[in-house]
Amino acid sequence: GEDPNWGRIASTIGASGMSCDETTLTIKFQDILVYNKGVAFSMFAFLDEYLKFIQIALLGVVGYLFYKENYIKNYPIISGILFGAGFSNVFDRFIREGVVDYIYYHGWFEFAVFNFADVMIDFSIGFLLFFNFLKQKKI
Repeated sequence: GEDPNWGRIASTIGASGMSCDETTLTIKFQDILVYNKGVAFSMFAFLDEYLKFIQIALLGVVGYLFYKENYIKNYPIISGILFGAGFSNVFDRFIREGVVDYIYYHGWFEFAVFNFADVMIDFSIGFLLFFNFLKQKKI
């Protein structure tokens, strides 16, 4: 297991004595597939292999708009987090059959399985909305 997320789980399965073929291994927790082949809540999973190219195009368009509107200059850390997390999820699509999701919240309510990159995308968008709201209030 060279990947810190998927690899550790696969290594644990192998260390337990279970025989498995890592190239065809599908990991499930409580019947929840860890590979997300779509985007949020598995939407657009039907796009299959085309989804990663659509996401790259979308990141390119958003990157251009961020550059044009000076978001990259004005919010460099938040922009870096947003694009780093976005490309992280796209990278997963190229080296695996989907994005590795490994955080499953099941406290007071059931929620979708997600990963750290998803949290960082939400975090960065939330901060951008907050900073723009503050900017609007000053006018």
